Amino acid sequence: MTVQEYRNYIAAGNPVGNGSEAHLFMHQMAQEAIRITMEINNKYHTPEELRELFSELWDIDLQRPNLNLSFTKGLNVLIGENDSGKSAILEAIKMVLKTHAYERLIWVKEDFFEGTNELRIELLIDGLTNIEAAHFTEWLGWTDGIPPKPILRLICTVRLIDDKPIPQEIKAGMDEAGTAIDSQAREYLKVTFLKPLRDAESELTAKKYSRLSQILEGHDLFKNGADGKESFENYVATANRQIKEWFEDDTAEDGQLSNKKQIKGVIDGFLGSFIQKDTASSFSISGSHIKEILEKLSLNLDEAIGPGLGTMNRLYMAAELLHLQKPGWNGIKLCLVEEEEAHLHPQAQMKVLETIQKQKGTQFIITTHSPNLASKVKLSEDDQNQVVICKAGRAFPMGPTYTQLDKDDYEFLDHFLDVTKANLFFAKGIILVEGWAEEIILPALAQGMGKDLTAHEVSIINVGSTAYMRYAKIFMRRNQESMGCKVAIVTDLDVRPNDDDGQFDATKEMEKRTNITEKVDTANYPDVSWHIAEHWTLEWCLNESGKFGDLFKEAVSKVHTRTDAFKKENGQFKTEDFKAELTDKLRKYKIDREGRHVAATQLNKVEVAYQFAKLVKGAVIDYEHFDGDSAKYLVDAINHVCS
Repeated sequence: MTVQEYRNYIAAGNPVGNGSEAHLFMHQMAQEAIRITMEINNKYHTPEELRELFSELWDIDLQRPNLNLSFTKGLNVLIGENDSGKSAILEAIKMVLKTHAYERLIWVKEDFFEGTNELRIELLIDGLTNIEAAHFTEWLGWTDGIPPKPILRLICTVRLIDDKPIPQEIKAGMDEAGTAIDSQAREYLKVTFLKPLRDAESELTAKKYSRLSQILEGHDLFKNGADGKESFENYVATANRQIKEWFEDDTAEDGQLSNKKQIKGVIDGFLGSFIQKDTASSFSISGSHIKEILEKLSLNLDEAIGPGLGTMNRLYMAAELLHLQKPGWNGIKLCLVEEEEAHLHPQAQMKVLETIQKQKGTQFIITTHSPNLASKVKLSEDDQNQVVICKAGRAFPMGPTYTQLDKDDYEFLDHFLDVTKANLFFAKGIILVEGWAEEIILPALAQGMGKDLTAHEVSIINVGSTAYMRYAKIFMRRNQESMGCKVAIVTDLDVRPNDDDGQFDATKEMEKRTNITEKVDTANYPDVSWHIAEHWTLEWCLNESGKFGDLFKEAVSKVHTRTDAFKKENGQFKTEDFKAELTDKLRKYKIDREGRHVAATQLNKVEVAYQFAKLVKGAVIDYEHFDGDSAKYLVDAINHVCS
C-alpha cells in the first residue's frame, strides 16, 4: 500500500480493522513519523536535509520540484508558444495569494500531473519592507545576510481523493509543514490580476458587483471614516433628496395638477393594492450605502465617441492598476497580466509595456506570445527586468546567472533582437543563418525532404552577420540543461581559394573551422550544432554538389543572362569556365594577365537563391544519401532541427 492509496482508503470511510493491510500500513507510517521526528529534534539539519526527511513521508519529492522559478522585483515577462506553461505559472501564484477581485478560484482534476494525486506550491517572498513584514510577524523567516532580512514562505497543498481535489489551508513558515496563516494576514497578500480575454466594457459598466465598484470600494478614499466617502455619500444624498422632492411637487401648472405628482400617485395606488394601503414609493438614483452608490458608476473616456475594444481595454487596465497605487496600501504590490497584447495593436502594446516598466515599487509578471513585446523587453537588467522562456511546462530565466550570455551579448541583443528575430522565443527548432540566400533556400530543401519547417514549428533567423553565436547562447544554460529546442548554426567557411592555382588551403580551412566553433563551444550542448560549409560559401558548395550542382547552374544562368561563361553550349554548361567565373564573382575581383586585382561584377546571391529554390521545389532529389556531398551540411541542419 502506498501513502496515497491509504489516504484514499480512509477518505472513502473504510474501517481500519486490527491486523488489516491498512492497519499495518498505519502502524508502519506512525513508526516512520516517530523516527523522523527524533531525527529532526536530536541534531541540526540543513534545509536540504529537512526536505529529504519530510519527503520520505510525502508523495512529493521536495528535493526535486517540477518547476523552480525566481522572479525579479521589477518586470518579469513569460514568453512562449501556446500550452508552454505560462498561464499555469500565473494560475499557481493566483491560487495561493488570491486576487483583489475576489474571484472564485477552483481546483480541478486537470491541475494534477497525470498519475499523481498531490500537488504542492511554495511561494517565497523576500524584499519585504518593515511595514509589509509587520503583517506576517509570526510566520516570517530571516535571511543569513548582514543585516538579516525578512522572508515569507507560503505553502499550498492539494490532494486528489476520488478524483476530487481537496485543498488544505494555506500555510506559512520556514519549516516544511508550516502553520495556517489567518485571513487578516492574507488580505495583504492579494494580487491584481488582468485576465487574458478582458471584457473591458462589461467590467467598467454600472451593475451589481461590477469590477469598477470593487476597485473603487477598495481604495482608502471610500473606506469607513474617509472624508472622500462621506462627501461622496452626501453628494448622492442631496441628489436623491432633490429627485424625491421633484416627484412630490404638486405645483399646479395652468390650473392642472403637476404630472410629476400624478405619476407617483398612480404608482402608489397600484402599490397599495398589491401590498397595503399606506405603502408609498420613492424615486432615487442610488441606495444610500457607498457600495450601492459605486455600483451605479460607469467609467468612460472623456469626450470619446464609441471607443473601441482596444481603447476600453487600456482604460480597464488603468483602473485595475489603481489597486497598486492607492495611498496607505502596505501589502504586497504584485500584478499578474495574462496576454498583455490582448485586443491591442503593436504600438498600443508598446505604450502599455513602457508604462508598466515605469511603475517603481511594483512587481509585474506578464505572459505573452507576441513577438512585438518579446523584441522590446530586455532579456535581463539589474534585477529590474527579466525574460523567462517557457517551453513544455518548464521555465528558463534569461538572466546572466542562468545563460552563457555575457554583458556584451546582452547589450547586442537589446539593440538587434527585433520583431522578426524574436520568433526564436516561440520556435521548437531554430536555424541561424547569416544571409538572405540561406533563408530562401533552406525552406525549399526542407520541403523536398518532406520536413516542412512550418509544420515542425521551426524558425529561420537571419542574423545578417556572423553574430549567430550571440543568439545561440540564449539556448545554452550554465547548468547545461536542455531547453528542448534544437538550434542549428549554418555558416560559410569564408576561406577563399588561392589566387595562383585556385585551390583551397586545407590548413587555413581547418584553422578557420576551429576559430568558428570556438566562438560557441557546443561540446556540452547537443541541442546546439554547427553546420559549416565544406568550402568557402553556400554558393560554391551548391555549385560543387552532386545533388544540386546542375540546378544551381540553371539558377545562375537565369539571373546572369549576359555572362557568357554562365551560358550553355550544345545544352551543356562549360564546367571549368563556369567555376572560374563564379569564383571571380564571389570574391568580387579578377586576376588580369599582369597578376593585378581587377574589380569584377558580384553574384546576385538573393536572386540566384530565389531561382534555385523554385527549381528545387520541382525537382526529384534523393535526400537519403548525401555522404560526401558538399551540400550535406544544409541537409544535416534541417535534420537536426526537425528531429
